[in-house]
Amino acid sequence: MEQFLYKLKLKTIYLNNENWTEKEEEIINRHFLRLKKYTEEGKVILAGRTLNEDNSGFGIVIFEAESETSARQFMESDPAISEGMMDGILFPYRVALMRK
Repeated sequence: MEQFLYKLKLKTIYLNNENWTEKEEEIINRHFLRLKKYTEEGKVILAGRTLNEDNSGFGIVIFEAESETSARQFMESDPAISEGMMDGILFPYRVALMRK
């Protein structure tokens, strides 16, 4: 297995909470539940986001995949990306140190 990281960036329109509807809340809920499932299954190593609420904010997902192709498919299947709320950029990655 190889390790990868994808960086998530919320599209500018969604920086304003007034632009969120029940649809966006539901997409983000599915995004979170998917990451939670894959974390519990051991595929996702770490997922999180910065807490700043301006355009500099971002999230990351560090995970394992068989290949770059399968990693890209995993990233693009994230509801936040596939349904247009966030953009994602994929990087090959290797965890060097991790606390116990």
